[in-house]
Amino acid sequence: MNIRKLARWGAVAATFAAALAPIPAAAAVELPHFANGFGLTVVEQPAWVDDARRTFTISVASTEVPRPTLLPGQVAGQHKIVVTLPEGYSGSTARYPVLYSLHGNPDRPDTEWNQRMVEKATRGTPLITVQPNGVRSWYSNWVNPGAVGKQNWENFHLNQLIPLVDANLRTIAARDGRAILGHSMGGFGALHYAEHRPELFGYVGSMSGGLDLRGAVMRGVVVFTETMAESGVPTVGVDAIFGVPVWPFDGIWNAQSPAHNVAPLRGMGVALYTGNGGNLLDNPLQAVAEQQARETNLVAVANLTAAGVPFDFVDYGDGSGWAPGCTGKHAQEPCLQADMNHFVGLLMGRLRHP
Repeated sequence: MNIRKLARWGAVAATFAAALAPIPAAAAVELPHFANGFGLTVVEQPAWVDDARRTFTISVASTEVPRPTLLPGQVAGQHKIVVTLPEGYSGSTARYPVLYSLHGNPDRPDTEWNQRMVEKATRGTPLITVQPNGVRSWYSNWVNPGAVGKQNWENFHLNQLIPLVDANLRTIAARDGRAILGHSMGGFGALHYAEHRPELFGYVGSMSGGLDLRGAVMRGVVVFTETMAESGVPTVGVDAIFGVPVWPFDGIWNAQSPAHNVAPLRGMGVALYTGNGGNLLDNPLQAVAEQQARETNLVAVANLTAAGVPFDFVDYGDGSGWAPGCTGKHAQEPCLQADMNHFVGLLMGRLRHP
């Protein structure tokens, strides 16, 4: 075979090999770069969590919560933040609304089920979702943190994280471009944040949230999360977050109860979701937890009604008519997936978006 034929066959082989070679996914979807700011130091730049390249994690250190208590796998002094982008984000110049999604306790933002629920709920939707670390925070500025040091979670999330996200992603940085949602402790946090800073959010939602800090059951739940290692180590005192939980020293508990301080939600979209626990013999702990969460939601519903604040209340009972696989329990993925799907539909009807 002469040199000319060898060259021709070599060119054909090279073309065939190039056609078969996979196109690197990284070339199609670029990771954003985050700059420090607002009291946050970026200690780990964004990294995709999987080959789908919709969700990435970033780690920050905060001047407001420099030493968060830790769950297994978390790194001392760092806060993992999970961000899910809409499809086509990197190939667009559009700005998008943002949903802040707050996890419950004991949970963390970078679990597979949190990623899965967010990605399913926002598939095909022009919406950014941000899931911040919250550990046992109760999404509050602690009044007596003791040896763990400053634990100003509200300041961290509202005064630091939101501006950081707006500065580094293409967001609609306004009330009508921002919503907040949470599960359980996160449902408390979502209403708590929206009531404290109503200028930040156009829509707020709670999924099985514990909303009534004036009730004995919720006070017991908070004290339990403060003192059990499963919620993070080191553990803290019963008065760490809201102070002493008994009269006459319980003024902060009363003042911070989302179920009672609903007036600032006027003009905002509000949605509450809860089941009734279903069959109490089936997973009794989860059943009772949801039953009690529902009672706190009924207090919120009564106060929202009395204040003339419009709201949606989805009380799906034992879950049989809400979603396949949902039996009305407290931390049941099919129930929460249906909650989040419904909420995303509501907020996209109100918020600005491409």
